[in-house]
Amino acid sequence: MGGPTYWGVAGSPISHSLTPKLFQIMAKITGVEEAEQAFLQASDMDQFINEVSKMDGEIWLSCTSPLKHLATSRLGVSGPEGVSAVNQLRRSGGKWYGANTDGIGFLIACRNIGIEPSRSTLMIRGGGSTARSIAAAWSLEGGSIIPVLGRRKLLRGPWDSSILDSGEADISVDLDAEPAGEESFDMESTNQVSITYGLDSHSGEFAIMMLVAQHIEAWRALFAPEISSELPSLDQVLTLI
Repeated sequence: MGGPTYWGVAGSPISHSLTPKLFQIMAKITGVEEAEQAFLQASDMDQFINEVSKMDGEIWLSCTSPLKHLATSRLGVSGPEGVSAVNQLRRSGGKWYGANTDGIGFLIACRNIGIEPSRSTLMIRGGGSTARSIAAAWSLEGGSIIPVLGRRKLLRGPWDSSILDSGEADISVDLDAEPAGEESFDMESTNQVSITYGLDSHSGEFAIMMLVAQHIEAWRALFAPEISSELPSLDQVLTLI
């Protein structure tokens, strides 16, 4: 199967990102032709648009902050209800398409460590795009959510019926933690996980599990849905990190 002209990562910071390596791993497993790697350091959409305007052909990108919520308005793509953000972008035929796989990636990583979202309570700190994506996915599975105020409040959304004022949490995550492996705020729960990772992170960390899971789902939903039945499992990719 032919691939895009470019694939890679966009946002800031991205120097620690494993996404370009994940594209290479996925290409090796699926037989998709490898593309030219793209590291688009962009702190705003003007910078991003300027960089991609220099690139001809199809582009597959995973994007990080601060581009996730800006892409919906500037590129004309839409995210899940209440989330209003995307973390995966594809330009094909000159048109942009988007998807948000943060939520499903978090659910898959939770199941990988033995936590079933539908029977669990999640304590979540923060209210940004990743928090909203995870809250939406968690609520859809039937799990409960205890919001904790951070830099941003988790606003009203399709997760409202799942919100608890208090209680015991089975798992917690600080989504206001700085990227690139910075420490999280200490939260009270049976299990606290982090979704940030650094250059010294390894495949046994929750953050890497989530990253790999959301990347596989990006191929399934956006990049190459025509080969969804041929995509590898989470464990297959983790062994190659």
